[in-house]
Amino acid sequence: MTNPNETFKRAANSPAGRQAAETAKAVGEDVTDFADDLSRKASKQFARAQDMAGDVYDSAHAAVRRDPMTALAIALGIGFLFGVVVSTRR
Repeated sequence: MTNPNETFKRAANSPAGRQAAETAKAVGEDVTDFADDLSRKASKQFARAQDMAGDVYDSAHAAVRRDPMTALAIALGIGFLFGVVVSTRR
């Protein structure tokens, strides 16, 4: 009579067990490659988003410097609309 440990060892050393292990290793490598590629792409997109946010900030800052009263009026209008939206949800 064999115990479960011996049965497991025999199954793991069988051709099917070795093939399953090789397949699992290949899938693991594919997943690692995919994750690395995804990480690189996400980093690139994040850097682009940071650059765009900086450009938008610079443009907004220049617009406020050029015409501060218009910027103040826009800010007040947005604040009023936000207040209306928030107060009607209650």
